[in-house]
Amino acid sequence: MNNNLRFPRGLYGVTPEWTDADKLDQAVRAAARGGMTGLQLRHKTATPAWRKALARRLRDTCQEYGVVFMINDDWRLALEVGADGVHVGREDDAPELVRREIGPKLLLGVSCYADISLATKHLAHEVDYIAFGAMFSSQTKPLAPPAPLSVLTDGQALCQAMPHPRPTVVAIGGIGVSQAGSVIQAGADTIAVVGGLFASPNIEETARTFSAKFPDAHSKT
Repeated sequence: MNNNLRFPRGLYGVTPEWTDADKLDQAVRAAARGGMTGLQLRHKTATPAWRKALARRLRDTCQEYGVVFMINDDWRLALEVGADGVHVGREDDAPELVRREIGPKLLLGVSCYADISLATKHLAHEVDYIAFGAMFSSQTKPLAPPAPLSVLTDGQALCQAMPHPRPTVVAIGGIGVSQAGSVIQAGADTIAVVGGLFASPNIEETARTFSAKFPDAHSKT
């Protein structure tokens, strides 16, 4: 991890809604071999028991590959399974409440959509990354309003003004390999990808192509 950032720079995979745990685990392993630096378990349709079992399995896989493991929405599950952190959005518990519950050691990421004022508010509550999107049309969230590239630039300016290690700027939403360069140039430290990674016929190679956009992702300085 780049020590100047609270959350790792690079490719941040977000799990698809697959129901085959073996298939998903193998896909995560392939992405990790390709250089993925973070993974978020996001599975809205799973039963609590299945999701918990999957979380434990993916936690172990991520630990094996040195990938930061995040849970979407459910900070209680993140604590229970020993995840590295939790991601919350506007329909989840407020970041300030989540931070109190998870303590200072777990990572906390928040969705800011296209709202810089919301990002400013969240940064006051010790979040580790602010995520903006949808940057492009997204099959995962087809009704999500678009976020301009300029929001990444503005978010980067906010984070640069904070002490190091500073919060990370994450871009999400419809990002494929061909769009990655533009969001990085606009200010994204990290790109969160669902279909652009896991719908690929060669996940490892796609992850490697994404990761090559971040030559300093594994830098220690």
